[in-house]
Amino acid sequence: MAKHLKTARSQELRAEDDSKVREVVEGILNEVGKRGDDAVRELSEKFDNYSPNSFLLSEAEIEEAISKVAKQDLIDIKFAQAQVKNFAEHQKASLSDIEVETQPGVILGHKNIPVNSVGCYVPGGKYPMVASAHMSVVTAKVAGVKRVIASAPPQGGAPHPAIVAAMHMGGADEICCLGGVQAVAAMALGTASIASVDMLVGPGNAFVAEAKRQLYGRVGIDLFAGPTETLVIADDTVDAEMCATDLLGQAEHGLNSPAVLITNSEALAQDTLTEIDRILGILPTAEIAKVAWQDYGEVILCDSYDEMLEQAEFVASEHVQVMTDRDDWFLDNMTNYGALFLGQRTNVAYGDKVIGTNHTLPTKKAGRYTGGLWVGKFIKTHTYQKVTTDEASALMGEYCSRLCMLEGFVGHAEQANIRVRRFGGRNVPYGEAALAVDKS
Repeated sequence: MAKHLKTARSQELRAEDDSKVREVVEGILNEVGKRGDDAVRELSEKFDNYSPNSFLLSEAEIEEAISKVAKQDLIDIKFAQAQVKNFAEHQKASLSDIEVETQPGVILGHKNIPVNSVGCYVPGGKYPMVASAHMSVVTAKVAGVKRVIASAPPQGGAPHPAIVAAMHMGGADEICCLGGVQAVAAMALGTASIASVDMLVGPGNAFVAEAKRQLYGRVGIDLFAGPTETLVIADDTVDAEMCATDLLGQAEHGLNSPAVLITNSEALAQDTLTEIDRILGILPTAEIAKVAWQDYGEVILCDSYDEMLEQAEFVASEHVQVMTDRDDWFLDNMTNYGALFLGQRTNVAYGDKVIGTNHTLPTKKAGRYTGGLWVGKFIKTHTYQKVTTDEASALMGEYCSRLCMLEGFVGHAEQANIRVRRFGGRNVPYGEAALAVDKS
């Protein structure tokens, strides 16, 4: 039976935290919905001490920001975006329109159509999440989205140069310097100065994730991507330093970032706990990582690989680092996760920043029912149908009429009956099911 060597903050306390976040977000969304730009400006002044003439950047402001980015940084951004674009293009190539004749004279098909407008949120907060611009803007443009507006909070009272560069290089049509709930609210609901979008994408803190949840329905969203989560699955083929590094490397994201170790080696578990204490003594971001580990860190000791799999499926973490003697076995058998990172040679940071897969991933167990952001999230699959012969229309009509009457839908049945009369030459009285098909 699995044994918890270290436990995390209880689900009850986490639920209380979520409740407080919901209340704050609801109030902000109501204000932006009622007062538009005025509310957005007040919120930006309150949370970011930032109130420019326009939150939308002009071409001159974009060029000025990019001019402040070091040459090597621009080269690195270009490299990362090329990886993301390449993988997204391969993913898009896997999506095909179809058209088939399912019965003589009956044509069914579907078309893959990009969403028309998307708002991409790029987190700022303590860390400027430059990579999030690649993941959302570049992928949306590969999908064929016509209008992409990207927004990120100010840093030091101004747009963050590297984020602006990444947004622009990724193909954003509009760039906005605005953060938090007010940013996603403005893009989703629209204001006098910011046109509304059809879909919101991008990760964020608990408040941004909750705002997307509350806005869902008025606009589409990619998924519920809240505070970063990481899970390390390891056995005695890996050492404690590697495990501790991968856990704390993600715990530094935020005070409420879960980091979990699942192992079948008690020696590795104990050594990892010791190693975490050592690294926290020298890690420059320990102020955040230490609190995250104390409140949201877990170590789960299992008896077998099957039990490790069972526990991992229950955790359903956003990021899952697998370092065992059977990494591909976990790949073949795991079903609940955001993304897998297989073997000691890869890690979550590669996926976060550069390797090409998307880092906007499901959190809070959402990996049970959805994957992460990818080019297909920006594409809607729409069906169509046409009937090309009288015989096919009459045949479908006869079946359809009877099935409609089975459910009591007389008006629906008449839609079928009129076509049986017109195209099949059958005199079906109004409101009566079509005659049985004559097979003789």
